[in-house]
Amino acid sequence: MLKGIDRFWTNYAKHVINMPRSIPEMIRGDFKCEDIAKCILGIKEIDIDTYKTLVAKGPMTAESLGVILNRERSTAYRSLQNLMGCGLVRRETRTISSGGYFYEYLALDPVRMKEMVQGNIDQWYNKMKKLVTDIDKDIMK
Repeated sequence: MLKGIDRFWTNYAKHVINMPRSIPEMIRGDFKCEDIAKCILGIKEIDIDTYKTLVAKGPMTAESLGVILNRERSTAYRSLQNLMGCGLVRRETRTISSGGYFYEYLALDPVRMKEMVQGNIDQWYNKMKKLVTDIDKDIMK
């Protein structure tokens, strides 16, 4: 039976995606859409799960999301913060009729997410293309 750090690394290794170190390696690789979204948007596996849940089930609170994902509310909240940071989720304030309020989180439509990923890829491509224009001169500086 694994204990301590050995158990941690064994569980950790199950969730790690080895991203390529070069463009040729990426071209030859067998990547899924989720892997590309994680790389381009800078998000984690839990963030993908959170996004997919919100798309499938509709708006919900961090607490409800934590229950569905079988995670602590604080973990769900951190994931929601990550997704809001990259524009995949927005937060809306809901008023309670007896007084008070709560936050509900809504996912960006998957078609818009696709456009966002494509836009980021296009920006990266254009930047790389511009940099490579003078690579033969600049690399010798």
